[in-house]
Amino acid sequence: MRHLILITALAMGGCNMPSEPAPSDATTDADVVIVGAGISGISAALEAARGGASVLVVDMWSIFGGHAVMSHGGLCIVDTPVQKAQGVSDSAELAERDFLTWGEDADAEWVRYYTENSREQIYDWVTEMGVEFSGVLRIPGNSVARFHEPIGRGLGLVSPIYRQAVLNPNIRFVWNFKVDGLVTREGRVVGVDGAYMRGGERGSFRGDLVVLATGGFQSNLDIVREYWPEAVRFPEKMLAGSGVNSHGSGLAIAEQAGAALRNLDYQWNYATGLPDPRYPGGYRGLNASNNASIWVNATGKRFVNERGSTKEKFPALLAQKPARYWAIFDETSKRQFAITGSDWADFDVIEKVIFENDELVQSADSLEALAEAAGLPPRALVDTVTRYNEMIEDGSDNDFGRFGSDSRTSPPRIETPPFYAVTFFPISRKSMGGIAIDIDTRVLDKSGKPIAGLLAVGEATGFGGINGKAGLEGTFLGPSIVTGRVAGRTILTELARLRQGSGEAMTPSVEAQNPGLPPEAVAGEDCATCHDLPGLIEDPRPGYTHFENVHRVVLERQYDCGRCHGEMLPIDLDRHVIDRVAQIESCKSCHVATEH
Repeated sequence: MRHLILITALAMGGCNMPSEPAPSDATTDADVVIVGAGISGISAALEAARGGASVLVVDMWSIFGGHAVMSHGGLCIVDTPVQKAQGVSDSAELAERDFLTWGEDADAEWVRYYTENSREQIYDWVTEMGVEFSGVLRIPGNSVARFHEPIGRGLGLVSPIYRQAVLNPNIRFVWNFKVDGLVTREGRVVGVDGAYMRGGERGSFRGDLVVLATGGFQSNLDIVREYWPEAVRFPEKMLAGSGVNSHGSGLAIAEQAGAALRNLDYQWNYATGLPDPRYPGGYRGLNASNNASIWVNATGKRFVNERGSTKEKFPALLAQKPARYWAIFDETSKRQFAITGSDWADFDVIEKVIFENDELVQSADSLEALAEAAGLPPRALVDTVTRYNEMIEDGSDNDFGRFGSDSRTSPPRIETPPFYAVTFFPISRKSMGGIAIDIDTRVLDKSGKPIAGLLAVGEATGFGGINGKAGLEGTFLGPSIVTGRVAGRTILTELARLRQGSGEAMTPSVEAQNPGLPPEAVAGEDCATCHDLPGLIEDPRPGYTHFENVHRVVLERQYDCGRCHGEMLPIDLDRHVIDRVAQIESCKSCHVATEH
């Protein structure tokens, strides 16, 4: 049996939100402690809190949303008004068949629950909170279009859920606290141990239940390699494209309690990895593409249908030696270059950060010169592009079936200089295996029995096995919400059982109304009198990574402090505190979250 390599999750922190100290004498800090403030964790928190449970959410970072808030935000949902508006006829039966066929080894019980309940559990729930969808797309493996695109990408999806969690009186957040162990008593999980990222002090939190919502492991390339699917070779260069904290810490924590781990080789990785220039010389990558481009290998030849499914493209890339390719396109299709994530929705940002970086993008006024710049055989590249253009004229891609006589439209010819070449690599993306859970999200031990007091949700569980070996897309954030909400209801059921006979009852909670910013808080004041911002970000500090990153942007763009901290202005030291609801809006200063 292969030995699981568990690397301690990286310490990433730093929005200007102070950590709350752990009470030292309390028997419990909350009814339930949720580890992780990503979309699955806050979904579980809100569901449980609305039912009357007291909830403590702890996160090693200083902001909400995990990987989800940085993502495209797409959700696979069945039979919704958005589909009907586009003339799409869908059903739970059709979706279930798609899931089981495409996934090959999907968990049938979770698939059935998801396909029968996704509209109510996801669509109805998030739209009530203000999430809006721009439309639906059909992704390979789906019989119909059911990939729902939220307005504002991941930020537009997660922010409304988090906003309600912040406003709920039963939910408390502790930031910059990294959980590294579970506390058990008489065979039951009753809390967590860990350390504050800022300062390193040890702490502990107690609850009647603990939920692990710690995300996946796809940014831990040691685990990715250790459990790499045997059917394909591991590439010479692999980029990490999951959340910055997706290092599998939850797997190690769960194993301490005897949890079973399953299907860690079920990994959903992409062929569209672009080195992230924000991590120079590092291993981080972006999920990027240009739908009008052709892909050529080191010999200057096409090797796959560029518009095919991930199932087809990823193994084809790994078969190339080396496992990389160059996306070739021209000036007319330059603006089709897109990067997944709420901070890449503005093409002006892509132009500046990507196209002006000659380590990422080569350009030239001729294909021959482009080949020279990219290190490709000039004659081969010219022949490849010429043949591709001729097939477009003939109306059929006879080499790889990208388009044909039955296609609604053919791609544009590659003929208008300047021409572009962008190098891509394999990129890790989503963990479809993880902590074993049952249909109630209770963590299972190696004998298949629930571990008392311990639940797990979202990517930490491989999304409950809903995807099997292959994802239909939108089947990652969607199951994160669903497993989170299921966990919330399991929490309420378990708390009722624990309190049976005590006479203690839970009272359903209602979110408060945030009054918003005071009308006078519109102009910034000079905060530098007390806060030496350049000095604060000059030397990296543990737990302040996000704080440092965003304030470098502030200084670079010369933003006024009032842009993000308007609720604190005019300065009144009696109310000089950050309003976490107001802070949600400030995320848009960096994460554009709008399409242009």
